[in-house]
Amino acid sequence: MEQVVFVIWRESVEALLVVGILYSWLARTPGAESGRRWLWGGVVAGLLLAGLLGLGIYSAQELLMDWQDQFQTLMVLVAAALIVQMVLWMRAHGRTLKRELEQGLTRNLQQQNWWGVAVLAALAIAREGSEAVVFLYGTLAAAPASELPWMGLAALGGLAAALATFWLLQLGGKVLTWPRFFRITEILLLLLAASLIVTGVEKLQMLEWLPTLADGIWDTSWLLPDMGRVGGLVAGITGYRAQPSLMTVLVYAAYWLLMAVLLRRPAAAPRPTHQAA
Repeated sequence: MEQVVFVIWRESVEALLVVGILYSWLARTPGAESGRRWLWGGVVAGLLLAGLLGLGIYSAQELLMDWQDQFQTLMVLVAAALIVQMVLWMRAHGRTLKRELEQGLTRNLQQQNWWGVAVLAALAIAREGSEAVVFLYGTLAAAPASELPWMGLAALGGLAAALATFWLLQLGGKVLTWPRFFRITEILLLLLAASLIVTGVEKLQMLEWLPTLADGIWDTSWLLPDMGRVGGLVAGITGYRAQPSLMTVLVYAAYWLLMAVLLRRPAAAPRPTHQAA
């Protein structure tokens, strides 16, 4: 349930960031008032696109009744990949996002063409919403039916927390700033992706599509059982297992090695802007 709260919280904050930048620019720029209607139209379109994705996933599950375990395993791994992609994208574009969006808005204002505003808003909402939909499916599919109502409340709680966080970030301050927010949540998201990968590996082993190599290469149940309250929380957020297989440990180590390589790559240099003589 903690995973649901965190992902909905982070995804919602990112969507609010883009929409907030667009709205703030439109509100303070003379002659841009008409763009607000296009902004909210884009938000609605993005929500509809995310909803259509959710409907599509549900329909695919119904069509693949005999392959539900395989489909759920795929969605868990896709959710992990989307989380990693989100971290890498924000790392590459986070510092220049506001400038890039405002440059695009300036061009739209000059041409009196607000389709770009609607598309930007729709893509922001649809992107974050689709990631949330895929993650929620991967998580809810593996949850007992008795926990589903609580998962729904957790999603609403994550949304409420996102609204409060966005408000605090807009106020600014020494405690919570945008760079610090992204730095902390980046680490938590990478841990969460690792947890999903471990879950996916275990499902692949249950399907006998992936060998265990060796079962229970250590046992730390005496110290922190992964089925207990604290251990279960740690396991859900980090992928910790008290009795992991050798394959699980190797995949977990390979994931962090890959993340270390990807996060150390230098960001692409911004393209120079050509000024008219």
